[in-house]
Amino acid sequence: MAREDVNSVNPNELTLAEARDALKAKRISARELTQAHLDAMAKARALNAYLLETPDRALAMADASDRKIASGAGRPLEGIPLGIKDLFCTQGVTTTAGSKILQNFEPHYESAVSANLWRDGAVMLGKLNLDEFAMGSSNETSAFGNVVSPWRRKGSDAPLVPGGSSGGSAAAVAARLCLGATATDTGGSIRQPAAFTGTVGIKPTYGRCSRWGTVAFASSLDQAGPIARTVRDCAILLGSMAGSDARDTTCADLAVPDFEAAVSRGVKGLTIGIPKEYRVDGMPAEIQKLWDEGAAWLKAAGATIKEISLPHTSYALPAYYIVAPAEASSNLARYDGVRYGLRVPGKDIAGMYENTRAAGFGREVKRRIMIGTYVLSAGYYDAYYVRAQKIRTLIKRDFETAYANGVDAILTPATPSAAFGIGEKASADPVEMYLNDVFTVTVNMAGLPGIAVPAGLDGQGLPLGLQLIGRPFDEETLFAVAQVIEDSAGRTALPEPWWA
Repeated sequence: MAREDVNSVNPNELTLAEARDALKAKRISARELTQAHLDAMAKARALNAYLLETPDRALAMADASDRKIASGAGRPLEGIPLGIKDLFCTQGVTTTAGSKILQNFEPHYESAVSANLWRDGAVMLGKLNLDEFAMGSSNETSAFGNVVSPWRRKGSDAPLVPGGSSGGSAAAVAARLCLGATATDTGGSIRQPAAFTGTVGIKPTYGRCSRWGTVAFASSLDQAGPIARTVRDCAILLGSMAGSDARDTTCADLAVPDFEAAVSRGVKGLTIGIPKEYRVDGMPAEIQKLWDEGAAWLKAAGATIKEISLPHTSYALPAYYIVAPAEASSNLARYDGVRYGLRVPGKDIAGMYENTRAAGFGREVKRRIMIGTYVLSAGYYDAYYVRAQKIRTLIKRDFETAYANGVDAILTPATPSAAFGIGEKASADPVEMYLNDVFTVTVNMAGLPGIAVPAGLDGQGLPLGLQLIGRPFDEETLFAVAQVIEDSAGRTALPEPWWA
């Protein structure tokens, strides 16, 4: 077929929206686009972003997409190559959740989210690395090695973390190894790695995307969402990922809006809240400056800026680290070596349980199981778990009060710092690592949507992000506000491929 020379534009430099339009116009084929990403993946294995590459399946899916496009029956994501976080079950393709205990697990079913993507014509490039069972903020707890960020500090070759748990997803998008990626967010695991890597990540409202077929960490907090290079790309992906699902009773039976159309709405007439409680002690001057700039950009675009109070914010992190481990200890009880996954024999059934779980789980997962089991035990359930759930209700009420008083969205920093070095925090007090979630966990505790948008670089040349928090099931407003920030800050240039 006649078309422009595909080599005139590097396919890996295209945004998802640009690639979609190029495919529709037949300026590039799905096979060419997919092969370009497979080639980039092969050169970037030093990043350890992919746990499993699926080139044969990817090319077969791309060929099917080319046939669809040729017949005029192209679907919303036809021929778009994506990475899938290895927490989403993929039929016939190994799904590990980053853990040795599921090292050879091959599901016989497809997660609701990935099935929705294949329904809309997307192409699977492979399965992306993550913190084990999504427990971590740096992608250093994966049983299969940490992911290396494609970013480096100015004048330094020291490897940096990409954030977690969706570090593989964020690194792959930033390194141009896919046009977008699925991710999950339990306490910030989409927004924090997006902020660390100069990408965009949205955690939708709890219940917007089905959790069916996604390996569970904390069932009342987990939510799937996309990481991509632009606000528009995230809107396109979420439109396919979201949707009602009778198999997940917590999934909302709501129509999926046209998220992409909302991107260009602007912010005139909107009120943006600035919560005073997020001005934490010791906040770096660069973070404060970025936050102030973000507010100024939105004001210049026609929004009203209003200081608000979310008085129970300081309790969110300790309450989260009671609720999340408690649910994790319950969810992970199923990994016992009996039905699937790793089995390490013992002298009896109890011995097999002990040996399997001791060998199969990593240190951070064991720590959280033990914390969770402790707070759920008979003598401590009321003192810890019940009290944490009461605090969760108060946190949710804080947001409800703000929105009832006319606030349309809330602007905060996404992270307390830029990306840190591999090993800098993992070997220290684990509480220091947990503090990375200080700006993000409130969103999960209240079940709200939140988006991280790149907004600049720190003094060492590393990305910094801003976070927007919205009303329940009002992702459309978040996309509109996020686009104004993206336009005002300018899109963050992706790092040069030192790894290739």
